[in-house]
Amino acid sequence: MAKKKFVVGCFDDEAALFPAVKKVRTAGYKIHDVYTPFAVHGLDHALGLRETSLHTAGFIYGITGTSTALSCISWIFTKDWPLNIGGKPHFALPAWIPIMFELTVLFAAVGMVLTFLYICQLGPFVKKHHFHARATDDLFVMVIECTDKTNVDDLRGFLSSNGAIETDCQIAEEGWWIGKYDNDDMPFENKQIVVA
Repeated sequence: MAKKKFVVGCFDDEAALFPAVKKVRTAGYKIHDVYTPFAVHGLDHALGLRETSLHTAGFIYGITGTSTALSCISWIFTKDWPLNIGGKPHFALPAWIPIMFELTVLFAAVGMVLTFLYICQLGPFVKKHHFHARATDDLFVMVIECTDKTNVDDLRGFLSSNGAIETDCQIAEEGWWIGKYDNDDMPFENKQIVVA
Protein backbone atom coordinates (compact mmCIF):
# COMPACT_ATOMS: atom_id res chain seq x y z
CA MET A 1 0.00 0.00 0.00
CA ALA A 2 1.13 3.53 -0.68
CA LYS A 3 1.97 5.66 2.30
CA LYS A 4 0.40 9.07 2.84
CA LYS A 5 1.18 12.05 5.01
CA PHE A 6 -1.18 12.88 7.85
CA VAL A 7 -1.34 15.71 10.35
CA VAL A 8 -2.59 14.58 13.75
CA GLY A 9 -4.20 16.97 16.23
CA CYS A 10 -5.06 15.94 19.79
CA PHE A 11 -7.83 17.55 21.84
CA ASP A 12 -8.55 17.00 25.51
CA ASP A 13 -12.24 17.89 25.41
CA GLU A 14 -15.10 17.25 23.02
CA ALA A 15 -16.21 20.87 23.48
CA ALA A 16 -12.98 21.93 21.75
CA LEU A 17 -13.21 19.14 19.16
CA PHE A 18 -16.56 20.09 17.60
CA PRO A 19 -15.68 23.69 16.63
CA ALA A 20 -12.29 22.48 15.37
CA VAL A 21 -13.92 19.87 13.12
CA LYS A 22 -16.22 22.50 11.61
CA LYS A 23 -13.37 24.97 11.07
CA VAL A 24 -11.11 22.32 9.51
CA ARG A 25 -13.86 21.26 7.11
CA THR A 26 -14.69 24.89 6.28
CA ALA A 27 -11.00 25.56 5.55
CA GLY A 28 -11.12 22.77 2.94
CA TYR A 29 -8.98 20.11 4.60
CA LYS A 30 -9.93 16.44 4.30
CA ILE A 31 -10.45 14.78 7.67
CA HIS A 32 -9.34 11.16 7.45
CA ASP A 33 -10.90 10.14 10.78
CA VAL A 34 -11.49 11.21 14.37
CA TYR A 35 -10.66 8.77 17.17
CA THR A 36 -12.46 9.26 20.48
CA PRO A 37 -12.40 7.45 23.84
CA PHE A 38 -16.20 7.14 23.78
CA ALA A 39 -19.05 7.62 21.36
CA VAL A 40 -19.60 11.32 20.70
CA HIS A 41 -23.17 12.20 19.75
CA GLY A 42 -23.38 14.29 16.59
CA LEU A 43 -19.76 13.84 15.53
CA ASP A 44 -20.77 11.85 12.44
CA HIS A 45 -22.93 14.77 11.25
CA ALA A 46 -20.14 17.26 12.00
CA LEU A 47 -17.76 15.14 9.90
CA GLY A 48 -20.30 14.97 7.08
CA LEU A 49 -20.63 11.19 7.18
CA ARG A 50 -23.73 9.69 5.63
CA GLU A 51 -26.10 7.45 7.54
CA THR A 52 -25.04 3.83 7.69
CA SER A 53 -26.60 1.25 5.37
CA LEU A 54 -26.16 -1.56 7.88
CA HIS A 55 -29.92 -1.81 8.47
CA THR A 56 -30.49 -2.24 4.72
CA ALA A 57 -27.84 -4.96 4.64
CA GLY A 58 -29.56 -6.64 7.61
CA PHE A 59 -32.88 -6.64 5.74
CA ILE A 60 -31.24 -8.20 2.66
CA TYR A 61 -29.53 -10.86 4.78
CA GLY A 62 -32.83 -11.62 6.54
CA ILE A 63 -34.73 -12.00 3.25
CA THR A 64 -31.92 -14.25 2.01
CA GLY A 65 -32.34 -16.45 5.10
CA THR A 66 -36.12 -16.62 4.65
CA SER A 67 -35.76 -17.50 0.96
CA THR A 68 -33.12 -20.12 1.72
CA ALA A 69 -35.28 -21.78 4.37
CA LEU A 70 -38.44 -21.74 2.24
CA SER A 71 -36.75 -23.05 -0.89
CA CYS A 72 -34.79 -25.80 0.91
CA ILE A 73 -37.70 -27.03 3.02
CA SER A 74 -40.19 -26.98 0.14
CA TRP A 75 -37.77 -28.83 -2.15
CA ILE A 76 -36.98 -31.43 0.53
CA PHE A 77 -40.59 -32.11 1.58
CA THR A 78 -42.24 -31.91 -1.84
CA LYS A 79 -39.67 -33.24 -4.34
CA ASP A 80 -36.68 -34.92 -2.74
CA TRP A 81 -38.15 -36.79 0.25
CA PRO A 82 -41.91 -36.31 0.59
CA LEU A 83 -43.32 -37.84 3.76
CA ASN A 84 -46.88 -38.36 4.95
CA ILE A 85 -46.76 -36.87 8.46
CA GLY A 86 -50.16 -37.25 10.11
CA GLY A 87 -52.00 -36.62 6.85
CA LYS A 88 -50.52 -33.13 6.38
CA PRO A 89 -50.00 -31.89 2.85
CA HIS A 90 -46.45 -32.02 1.54
CA PHE A 91 -46.34 -28.22 1.28
CA ALA A 92 -47.21 -27.47 4.94
CA LEU A 93 -46.20 -23.81 5.18
CA PRO A 94 -47.49 -23.09 8.74
CA ALA A 95 -45.32 -25.89 10.13
CA TRP A 96 -42.22 -24.36 8.50
CA ILE A 97 -42.61 -20.86 10.00
CA PRO A 98 -40.37 -21.52 13.07
CA ILE A 99 -37.52 -22.79 10.89
CA MET A 100 -37.93 -19.90 8.45
CA PHE A 101 -37.87 -17.43 11.35
CA GLU A 102 -34.71 -18.96 12.81
CA LEU A 103 -32.84 -18.88 9.51
CA THR A 104 -33.96 -15.28 8.96
CA VAL A 105 -32.51 -14.26 12.33
CA LEU A 106 -29.34 -16.33 11.81
CA PHE A 107 -28.56 -14.90 8.37
CA ALA A 108 -29.33 -11.32 9.46
CA ALA A 109 -27.26 -11.52 12.65
CA VAL A 110 -24.20 -13.21 11.17
CA GLY A 111 -24.33 -11.11 8.02
CA MET A 112 -24.57 -7.81 9.90
CA VAL A 113 -21.72 -8.72 12.26
CA LEU A 114 -19.44 -9.67 9.35
CA THR A 115 -20.43 -6.54 7.43
CA PHE A 116 -19.78 -4.37 10.50
CA LEU A 117 -16.34 -5.95 10.99
CA TYR A 118 -15.48 -5.38 7.32
CA ILE A 119 -16.68 -1.77 7.24
CA CYS A 120 -14.90 -0.88 10.50
CA GLN A 121 -11.81 -2.87 9.48
CA LEU A 122 -11.87 -5.00 12.62
CA GLY A 123 -11.05 -8.62 13.14
CA PRO A 124 -8.30 -10.99 14.11
CA PHE A 125 -4.92 -10.30 12.48
CA VAL A 126 -6.07 -6.98 11.02
CA LYS A 127 -3.44 -4.27 11.44
CA LYS A 128 -4.00 -0.53 11.24
CA HIS A 129 -1.70 2.36 11.92
CA HIS A 130 -2.24 3.89 15.36
CA PHE A 131 -1.89 7.64 15.16
CA HIS A 132 -1.61 8.27 18.91
CA ALA A 133 -1.10 6.08 21.96
CA ARG A 134 -3.95 7.76 23.88
CA ALA A 135 -6.39 7.91 20.94
CA THR A 136 -9.00 5.76 22.66
CA ASP A 137 -7.87 6.40 26.22
CA ASP A 138 -8.47 10.03 27.12
CA LEU A 139 -7.72 12.13 24.02
CA PHE A 140 -9.77 13.06 20.98
CA VAL A 141 -7.51 12.61 17.96
CA MET A 142 -8.28 14.25 14.62
CA VAL A 143 -6.34 12.91 11.62
CA ILE A 144 -6.16 15.11 8.53
CA GLU A 145 -4.99 13.76 5.19
CA CYS A 146 -2.38 15.92 3.46
CA THR A 147 -2.05 16.55 -0.26
CA ASP A 148 0.89 17.86 -2.26
CA LYS A 149 -0.39 21.41 -1.74
CA THR A 150 -0.84 21.13 2.04
CA ASN A 151 1.51 23.26 4.13
CA VAL A 152 2.09 21.06 7.18
CA ASP A 153 3.38 23.84 9.42
CA ASP A 154 0.40 26.08 8.64
CA LEU A 155 -1.99 23.19 9.29
CA ARG A 156 -0.35 22.36 12.62
CA GLY A 157 -0.57 26.01 13.63
CA PHE A 158 -4.21 26.10 12.51
CA LEU A 159 -5.01 23.09 14.71
CA SER A 160 -3.15 24.57 17.68
CA SER A 161 -5.05 27.85 17.34
CA ASN A 162 -8.32 25.90 17.36
CA GLY A 163 -7.72 24.07 20.63
CA ALA A 164 -5.34 21.21 19.81
CA ILE A 165 -3.04 20.52 22.76
CA GLU A 166 -0.66 18.46 20.63
CA THR A 167 0.03 18.21 16.88
CA ASP A 168 2.15 15.81 14.89
CA CYS A 169 2.95 14.93 11.27
CA GLN A 170 3.09 11.22 10.40
CA ILE A 171 3.61 9.15 7.28
CA ALA A 172 1.50 6.02 7.37
CA GLU A 173 -0.59 3.60 5.35
CA GLU A 174 -4.21 4.72 5.34
CA GLY A 175 -5.80 1.30 5.02
CA TRP A 176 -5.56 -1.98 6.87
CA TRP A 177 -3.60 -5.10 6.18
CA ILE A 178 -3.40 -8.67 7.39
CA GLY A 179 -0.66 -9.41 9.88
CA LYS A 180 0.31 -9.42 13.51
CA TYR A 181 1.72 -6.55 15.54
CA ASP A 182 5.33 -6.80 16.58
CA ASN A 183 6.53 -5.29 19.84
CA ASP A 184 8.28 -2.54 17.87
CA ASP A 185 5.05 -1.59 16.08
CA MET A 186 3.24 -0.65 19.28
CA PRO A 187 5.80 0.61 21.78
CA PHE A 188 3.13 2.19 23.97
CA GLU A 189 1.31 -1.06 24.72
CA ASN A 190 3.61 -2.23 27.52
CA LYS A 191 4.85 1.18 28.66
CA GLN A 192 4.19 1.95 32.31
CA ILE A 193 2.85 5.41 33.08
CA VAL A 194 4.55 7.03 36.05
CA VAL A 195 2.43 9.61 37.87
CA ALA A 196 4.47 12.15 39.82
